[in-house]
Amino acid sequence: MRLDHLSYAAGPDGLASTAQRIGGLLGRDFTDGGVHPRFGTRNMILPLADDTYLEIVEVLDHPASDKAPFGQAVRARSALGGGWLGWVVAVDDITSVEQRLGRESASGSRHRPDGTELRWKQIGVNGLIADPQLPFFIQWESTSDLHPSAGADAAYSLACLEIAGDPQRVSEWLGETVEAPLEDVKVEWVAPHGTPGIIAAQVQTPHGLVRL
Repeated sequence: MRLDHLSYAAGPDGLASTAQRIGGLLGRDFTDGGVHPRFGTRNMILPLADDTYLEIVEVLDHPASDKAPFGQAVRARSALGGGWLGWVVAVDDITSVEQRLGRESASGSRHRPDGTELRWKQIGVNGLIADPQLPFFIQWESTSDLHPSAGADAAYSLACLEIAGDPQRVSEWLGETVEAPLEDVKVEWVAPHGTPGIIAAQVQTPHGLVRL
């Protein structure tokens, strides 16, 4: 179990403008990730060190976005002006999470602009919708060389996550201590005043630390 990526919902200015704004702060451009046909969303990504990446996602005017929990979550966050949607934990075998949560995972896929298809399974988005401090889980079915973090510049890495929430609650959700997937990332837990969830992420860049 490890931290896989962070998801950020595009604001009212749309995916490209949100990616340009955040990329400008970091001094690094996001790339087109493609469309998630099963979820009614599309994304742009920025690879980071340690097999992690940032994802900016927007909902499409597509029936799937009304049915799929991930599409619903993105739509709701964007409707609030955009911002951090959640964090995602990668597991080697998602069946153990399915058994623990008592439901099946959903299959996901997207075609990159070069035509390459990425495939995965994910579960737990409904948990994130109900309690945004909770991550959801992903098991990649594509080979590691196709992981969205491939080609990352090692000078860009996730340094710290600021989460409003209760680490004990998150540990219960993970089925193990919250430190397990976050051993390489500093986490600052803040008592939530209002909605729990990611408050900010600090990214190390060649020009210093940037708080998003």
